Amino acid sequence: MKLFFKSLLACLMIFAGLNHFINPDLYLQIMPAYLPWHLFLVYLSGALEILFGFLLYIPALSKMAAWGMILVLIGVFPANINMALHSNTSDIPNFLLWLRLPLQGVLIAWATLYTRSSNSFSKHK
Repeated sequence: MKLFFKSLLACLMIFAGLNHFINPDLYLQIMPAYLPWHLFLVYLSGALEILFGFLLYIPALSKMAAWGMILVLIGVFPANINMALHSNTSDIPNFLLWLRLPLQGVLIAWATLYTRSSNSFSKHK
């Protein structure tokens, strides 16, 4: 089960990152105005999501990848807040945009599981 959930998280990050390149306009619409270089940040966050997703599969790098995922998830949180506050920028129902915010915490907690050594993970089954 551990490998399944680790792979699922990696796939979620990879596909989310790929979407930054496939559909950058969606991400540009939700960027807070106070941030500079919107397109660069959209591509950077997408590239990092893809990178850390793949690195999670490499045992020697998975701990670093998990910490990287956590930092990216924290880094994109202002855009998610901005999207919820300005729901007219998306076709997604407003309540789902607000529901998405605590899900970011779930993803961070999930990634935190892989910041530990494999021995400490098995102790917390």
